[in-house]
Amino acid sequence: MKTSHFATLLFYLLTLSVPCYTDTNIQTSLQCSEADESAMEMAFQTNLRNLFDSLVSNAPLQQGFYKTRTGKKSGRVYGLIQCRGDVSADHCSNCTKNSITVALEKCPKSKEVLVWFRWCFLRYSDSDFFGVMEQTSIVLTNETDFDDPSVVSKGLDLMNGLTFSVQNQPLVFQTAELDVGPSGKRYGMVQCNRDISRSDCVKCLESQLGAFRMMVGTKRGWEIYGSSCFMWYHNYRFYFNISTIASAGVMRPSSHKGTAIGLIIAVVAFLMVL
Repeated sequence: MKTSHFATLLFYLLTLSVPCYTDTNIQTSLQCSEADESAMEMAFQTNLRNLFDSLVSNAPLQQGFYKTRTGKKSGRVYGLIQCRGDVSADHCSNCTKNSITVALEKCPKSKEVLVWFRWCFLRYSDSDFFGVMEQTSIVLTNETDFDDPSVVSKGLDLMNGLTFSVQNQPLVFQTAELDVGPSGKRYGMVQCNRDISRSDCVKCLESQLGAFRMMVGTKRGWEIYGSSCFMWYHNYRFYFNISTIASAGVMRPSSHKGTAIGLIIAVVAFLMVL
């Protein structure tokens, strides 16, 4: 069963007992297609290994994004890796390797797999999905951590602004900071996969913010991970120092959830809009 052929609404709870205000790379979600014995055939497995090798080698060298295909006709595999815009080349490489490990362990007989980590997103399939904007998304938010009502609309405006301005960024990645006075600051970040068009990037982010607005609008922190775009919002600075990373020559910016999701993070939904 291909990802594009089904819609899933999944509710589950992720509990973290100790708040942490540094960004750490954890797996946030996983999606596997139905088991297919042909995925174990030599041709597909060889192409898959070649794909993984190529992604690991090239993603850190291509500013955190790389897509490729391996094989001919039968057994061909398409894949991409998108690292978050603020992570280093080393973090991007390690996240790619971790994602591959998860895919092989959890989805050994699947021909279409999506793995989300905080710092990167891995996807591969036996069908060509390059350049196609999809709206499969998962949202994580702390269901008990409500924000000051006077800040809510300002925070949503911040993210809405990023939704439209990110299309003008060379790496379709952008961060922003909002000073809300006595309530401190709020930090936002958005990113799109670089294989989709700039206009589809905006559509993807608009769709995410619109679909989950009621879930996240009143919260102090939340994150949305999709197949084509991503959004993060917190009351602490969760992303790395982009300018320092760039000047150090490691990569430039890079991917997923700010760390400090303490207490209870309710992963509220996994939703595909057909």
